Amino acid sequence: MEENLKQQHSIIIKFALFGPESTGKTTLAKQLAEYFQTEWAPEYAREYLQQKWNNYQQACDPDDLLPIAIGQTRLENEALLTANQYLFCDTCLLVTKVFSEIYYNFCDPTLDKAARKHKYDLFFLTDVDVPWEKDDLRDAPDNREQTFETFKQALIDNDKPFVILTGDAPTRLQKAIEIVEILTEAKKAGFNSHDFVQFYQKGISLDDIRQHLGIFQNGIAKAVLVKPATKTDGIIKQTKEDFERYAAYFDTQKEKLKLLKFVPASGAASRMFKFLNEFLNEFDPENDTINSYINRHNAPDLKVFLTGLDKFPFYETIELILKELNADYSQWEADRKQYEFIKLLLDAQYFNFSNKPKAILPFHKYSTHTATPIEEHLNESALYASSDGIARLHFTISDIHQSQFERIIESEISKVEQKTNSKIQIDFSFQDKSTDTIAVGLDNQPFRDDRGRLVFRPAGHGALIENLNRMDADVIFIKNIDNVIQNHIEEITLYKKGLAGILLELQQQVFDWLWLIENQQITENHLGDILTFVSEKLNMPIIDDFKKYTFEYKIEHLRDLLHRPIRVCGMVKNEGEPGGGPFWVRDSKGHLSLQIIETSQIDLNNPSQAYILAQSTHFNPVDLVCATKDFKGNKFDLKQYIDRESGFIVHKNKSGKSIKAYELPGLWNGAMAKWITVFVEVPLITFNPVKTVNDLLKPAHQPQS
Repeated sequence: MEENLKQQHSIIIKFALFGPESTGKTTLAKQLAEYFQTEWAPEYAREYLQQKWNNYQQACDPDDLLPIAIGQTRLENEALLTANQYLFCDTCLLVTKVFSEIYYNFCDPTLDKAARKHKYDLFFLTDVDVPWEKDDLRDAPDNREQTFETFKQALIDNDKPFVILTGDAPTRLQKAIEIVEILTEAKKAGFNSHDFVQFYQKGISLDDIRQHLGIFQNGIAKAVLVKPATKTDGIIKQTKEDFERYAAYFDTQKEKLKLLKFVPASGAASRMFKFLNEFLNEFDPENDTINSYINRHNAPDLKVFLTGLDKFPFYETIELILKELNADYSQWEADRKQYEFIKLLLDAQYFNFSNKPKAILPFHKYSTHTATPIEEHLNESALYASSDGIARLHFTISDIHQSQFERIIESEISKVEQKTNSKIQIDFSFQDKSTDTIAVGLDNQPFRDDRGRLVFRPAGHGALIENLNRMDADVIFIKNIDNVIQNHIEEITLYKKGLAGILLELQQQVFDWLWLIENQQITENHLGDILTFVSEKLNMPIIDDFKKYTFEYKIEHLRDLLHRPIRVCGMVKNEGEPGGGPFWVRDSKGHLSLQIIETSQIDLNNPSQAYILAQSTHFNPVDLVCATKDFKGNKFDLKQYIDRESGFIVHKNKSGKSIKAYELPGLWNGAMAKWITVFVEVPLITFNPVKTVNDLLKPAHQPQS
C-alpha cells in the first residue's frame, strides 16, 4: 500500500494547489500549466467520486480515501514524466487528509504518513474570497472561513512552505505567475522554498537581498570628509533676535499650512539601564558591598545613580512597592535597599524598565503627576506644530507597543488639550517589514536560526524614510523621543519655530526661482542671483564646469539643484556627545555637499580623516524641520533622494553566535543625503537627550526649585 503512495523524485519544481472546495484550484492549475507550457495533475477524487455518484448516487465515505490517495499519487507521478520545468498539482494528499479529519474526525495512518511526507516546492493556499459554486460533489457552502483556517493550520503544523492567493481569477493568476518566477530565481540563487516564503511575505525583493549580501562581501565605502562644517563655513549663526523674527514669520504663515511633528519612538530603553543590568549580573550581595563593587569595577555611573536615587521620577513608586512587598524594609541596611530597588526596577514581573520603549517610561516629576516622553511631546506639538487649533503628532513605534502608547495618550491628552487650547490628532506607523535586511555570519553567508530559517533584522532608523514618505504635511518637525525637557519649554518652542521660519523663507525663494524656470522667464541676468542664492543661502557648491554649459543646460542644472525636499537642521556645539555631526563631504562623483555623518562612517585609521573629525565644532541633536512638497504642492518621492551607497554594518549576537547586520542609510544621514540641507546653530538648551537613566538627574529634567 505504502509503495503506491510514494512520490517520484524529480528536478521538476512542483506546486500544489491547496484549499477548501470551490476556491479556483482547478482553474488556476490549468492556467499556470498553459502559461508555462507544462503539465498539470488533475484531481483524481473528482473523477472517482463523480463516477461513484453517477453509478450509485453515493457520496464519499472513509473507505474511498486510500484509493483516492493512490490514484492522486499515480496521476502526479505520470505527469512528472512529461512536465517541462514545472508541475502544477490541482490537489495533493494533504488536502485528502484535511477533508478526512473534517468529515470523519479521523485519518487513516497510511494516508496520514504519506500526506505529511509528500513534498512540494510551494503550496498555493487559495482563499475563500470567491463565490461558492454548487455541483454534485460540493456540499459545504457554509463556514468557509473556518474551513480555510483549518487548511491553513494544516500547512503550518506540517511546516509546509505556502503563499495565500486572494482576489479574482485574473488577479490570482498574475500573482501566481510572479511567484513562480521569483521562486525559480531564488532557487537558482541558492535559497530554498522556506527562504522564499520568508522574504516574499515580508515584501523584500530578491534583488534587495542580493544587494545586501554584496554589501557584506564588499563592505561599505567610508565617507570622505573634506572639512567640518563650522559657523563660518556651512553652519548659520543667528542671534536670539533673529530667531524671534523667524518665529514670528512662521506664526504669520502657519495657519495656511498643514503641520506635523514626526517622532521616531520605537527605541527600547535597554541602553538606558545597561550599567544597572551589568551590576545585577556581576554583584554578589552575600559576599560583597556596593561600594567595593564600584571601586573594583570602576563604576562611576552606578555611584551617580545611587547618589541621586531619590531624585528620579520613579523613586517613590518603586520604594512604595518595596515596602508593600517587604514588611521589614525599614530595617534593611542601605546596600540591601539599593540592591533590591535596582532589581525591582528591572524585574520583568514588576517594572521591567529596560525592556520597555523609552516613550512610556517616567521622565519628569511634577507636583501633580509623573510625565512620560509621550506627554512631553504632546505638549510640544501643541506649542509649535499646531495650526488652526489642530496639532498633528505622529509616532513611529513597534506594533507590540501600540496599546501601551494608547493608554498613556488616553489618560493625558485631554489635560494637555485643555492646557494648550489645541486639539491634538495622533497617529502611528510601524517600521515597514519590507525594509528588514538579511543577517549573515562572520563568513558573510546568510545566517540561519536553530530551525534553519533565515534571520532578518530591522534596518535601523534609516528605514523610517518609508514612514516619512507617507506623511502629508507642508512642514514636518522631526525630533527624537528622548529629547524632551521639563523646564524652559518656551525656549524650545522659540527655536523650533525659528527653524521653521528659516525653512519657509528659504522655501519661498526656492519656489520663486522654480516658477520662473517653469515658465521660461529666466534670463542671463537672473543666473548670477540664482548662483549666489544657491551657494550662499543653501550652501550648495556649484560645479567647476558650470561656466562651460550652454544657457539651457545651466538652467536645467540649477532646476535640478533647487527641485528637492528641504531640511533645516539645528546644530549644537560639540560637547562630546556620541553621535553624528555636520561635515562637508565629497561623494563618489566628486561632488561636495553638507551632510550629517556618524563616527562609524569615518575611516578613523586614516590620519587626515581622524584629524577632520577632531576639528569638528558641532553635533547633530536630531532637531530637523522639513519641507517635503515641491513648488506645485506635490509630494516628493523621498526614496529618490537617498544615498544608497552609505549605510552601516553592525555586529550583533543571535543565540550566542556572532552575526553581522546591515542598517540602511540613517534617516538624517544617507536617507536625506540628496536634500537641500541647511545647518543652523541652536543653543544647548534645545538638546536634552536621555541616553542613560542618569541623564534624568540633569537640571533640564529635574523640577524647578
